[in-house]
Amino acid sequence: MSIKTTCIKLSALLLALVFVLSLTACGGLSSGSEATSATQKTTTPATGADAQQSEKTADNKGVLVVFFSATGTTKGVAQQIAAAADADLYEIKPETPYTRADLNWQDKNARSSVEMRDKSSRPALADTNASIADYDTVFVGFPIWWYVAPTIINSFLEAYDFSGKKVVLFATSGGSGFGKAVAGLQPSAPDATIVEGAVLNGRPSAAKLKAFADKF
Repeated sequence: MSIKTTCIKLSALLLALVFVLSLTACGGLSSGSEATSATQKTTTPATGADAQQSEKTADNKGVLVVFFSATGTTKGVAQQIAAAADADLYEIKPETPYTRADLNWQDKNARSSVEMRDKSSRPALADTNASIADYDTVFVGFPIWWYVAPTIINSFLEAYDFSGKKVVLFATSGGSGFGKAVAGLQPSAPDATIVEGAVLNGRPSAAKLKAFADKF
């Protein structure tokens, strides 16, 4: 074998060796890049307060403010509570709206007087579109009639499944308190926890309403 042939073969071997080493280096860089990328994409599990907040957000089904308002007074309070508590709002509407004559409590033959004398009275609802299943806490507001809740509130409670939910009552009044409102409403939602919230007359501040909502 000539010296020239030997040199050519050695050169070829050296080139082949350099090529193999280059491929190995590139492979190492590629693997390192993937590892770095994988590390960057890994999400660090939340700990401490962040984890508790995430769990609370996932479990919290929100708050609904429901109200019946014959003259607009309770509606105004309900809207303020919903705004203060960042809650959803739903109005209980009777199938047949109440007229001024219907609300004359001094007339024993007025519609409201007749309904309130009959504890089994269940005024028809205009709709049953409230998404009660989406909420754990439901604030229910109404004007005090005859020292208790209007019987349309019974109609509302009986139209849905309130099992396991907390129902917080709030009301407006000409001067009386809740009286026996809870006792009168509990049979209409036997598997719910119904509690007295507050009688909210006048013009309560947003701060007061938020503090009220936050208690529950």
